Amino acid sequence: MIRKLLDTLRTLMSVPRDNPKLLRAQYRALSRQLPLMYLVLLLNMWALVFTHLPSAPLWLTLHIPLVMTVVCVLRACMWLRSARRLPDDTQILASLRRTNQLVPVIAGAFTCWSLALYPYGDAYSQSQVAFFMGITVIVCIFCMMHLRPAALTATLVVNVAFVVFFASTHNPAFIATAVNVLLVSLAMLIILQHHYHDFTRLVNVQAQTERLGNENLRLANQDSLTGLPNRRQFFTTLESAMNLAIAEQKRLAVGILDLDGFKPVNDLYGHSVGDRILIMVGQRLQQLAGATVHVARLGGDEFALVLEGDLSDEDLQVFGRTVCEQLHVEFLLVDVPIQIGATLGIATFPHCAASAVQLFEYADYALYQGKRHNPGSMCLFSASHREQLHRDAITEQALRRAVLDKEFFVLFQPILDSDSETIAFEALARWESPELGLVSPAQFIPIAERIGLINRLTLPLLRQALGMARLWPEGMRLSFNLSVHDCGSAESVQSIIDVIKASGFNPACLDLEITETAVMQDIPQVQWAIGRFRKLGCGISLDDFGTGYSSLSQLHALALTKLKIDRSFITGIHLNPASYKIVKSLVTLSLDMELECVVEGVETFEELQALRSLGCTQVQGFFFSRPVTFAETLVWLAQAEVRRGPWDPEQALSSA
Repeated sequence: MIRKLLDTLRTLMSVPRDNPKLLRAQYRALSRQLPLMYLVLLLNMWALVFTHLPSAPLWLTLHIPLVMTVVCVLRACMWLRSARRLPDDTQILASLRRTNQLVPVIAGAFTCWSLALYPYGDAYSQSQVAFFMGITVIVCIFCMMHLRPAALTATLVVNVAFVVFFASTHNPAFIATAVNVLLVSLAMLIILQHHYHDFTRLVNVQAQTERLGNENLRLANQDSLTGLPNRRQFFTTLESAMNLAIAEQKRLAVGILDLDGFKPVNDLYGHSVGDRILIMVGQRLQQLAGATVHVARLGGDEFALVLEGDLSDEDLQVFGRTVCEQLHVEFLLVDVPIQIGATLGIATFPHCAASAVQLFEYADYALYQGKRHNPGSMCLFSASHREQLHRDAITEQALRRAVLDKEFFVLFQPILDSDSETIAFEALARWESPELGLVSPAQFIPIAERIGLINRLTLPLLRQALGMARLWPEGMRLSFNLSVHDCGSAESVQSIIDVIKASGFNPACLDLEITETAVMQDIPQVQWAIGRFRKLGCGISLDDFGTGYSSLSQLHALALTKLKIDRSFITGIHLNPASYKIVKSLVTLSLDMELECVVEGVETFEELQALRSLGCTQVQGFFFSRPVTFAETLVWLAQAEVRRGPWDPEQALSSA
């Protein structure tokens, strides 16, 4: 019980050290109120000195008051300086403790001095001493209410001395005054206690609110999965870094990174494994980051980097290669190692971009170019990219204004079998713009895909191709390319089916080509779309086979009829053993899966000979023919003397 009482007393009479927010709030309050307290003390003291000058000795009316004046002025000046600049937490705690220790000394000094004046003077002067002590203790309680132990100490020192001294005078008026002051002090101490609790609670609530605000701010700027800064924080960091780079005329770079082959892994192993891979990617990127490299996750499997400092293009190339190599290292999460890749696009300020927004856009364009031409590597935005971007912007605007039925048309490239007989034609989109002239499909198709216009081209071109192919000899096949958007919704699939049905062309002679990359975008949806086309009787070709990230289990899940080996494996195949082995494996795979195999991009006789040695039975490419018009297909077929029943090319041409 006694220990508990002592602990309570110790808590009341000590400065709290475990609540920095409360200490700072107490310090700010005292820095405003204590100078006022010292001013009141000095004015009251010198008023008391003035009335006792004729009767009291000089050491009481001059020497001691001067010493106490110097002490009070010094303490008041210290607190006034503190009001202008808040010291650190350690200094605040030391200052409050020092104040708590000085209070009994200063209170005792003023009490002893004023009581020493009591014997001098008349009854009015003695009453003034009592008034001085009573009103002073009230001022001290008010001014030090935010530092509870100091207020309690001052009240205790003054009131004990006041009550004991004036009660001993046996003067009823002074005894009543002592009792009155004691009761008022007790009431004020109760009020002080309530006020101190309210003050402490308010400070704690503010601290809790600040902590919650900081936590909300952290969460609002942090990716919840990886713990990296999110998109919002990335742009904040980029703006700050850009302002600093402009002010100090330094170089700045932004990198945007996209994972290669992440979605197939996510689909195959599930989102929990995919999330763990993203976490590990974030950790690997953080290991490469430092004081001048800031990493963020923009969303999905896309990350971003802000690279400060005067890094040369060579430094950025080395850094980019390191990043891509690190993310190509296997992830050990399941029974088998998981391997993905990463493509990184980087743009620099001030060489390429002039603003933060432009810097980000150029880095994104460098990433786009890297994904198209050299996935799994780093691409640095260059002057040629800027020119290409300018051309793309002009092409995009012209594409948006284009009259699709009038400006777009199809050419046809023959597909031949092992006997050099034409068995099919692939329809290839072409665009002749009134503004730009003939635009390469390599230029407008990626733009149309990026801005979501590619599916608007599909129906008119398919309608045009089917209408022409209907006039070919019976059994001649047509191959037509679909984009990822064409298989992305039930409405798009149904529109394509309606066009096929209305064309009069035999669906059994139509091969719809879907790229491997498009399949990987949404396997269940593409699987459903393929099922609808197969039900109609169409063949399904997997285009650009070997360039994506599909697994055998995913290919088996699709109702395919053909595989088309990408032309990137064919160029110089007779000189490149690696390409030769890859194509051999792909051909063997197609045979094992009982699928037809078409090799595209054959441009030389040597390449054709190499493919024939591998057992390739269907080929196409510039070695045989460039894309030709419909009329030229009729001439081609007539010259090749392909006959599948009675057929008159002149009649077909006139009908077209």
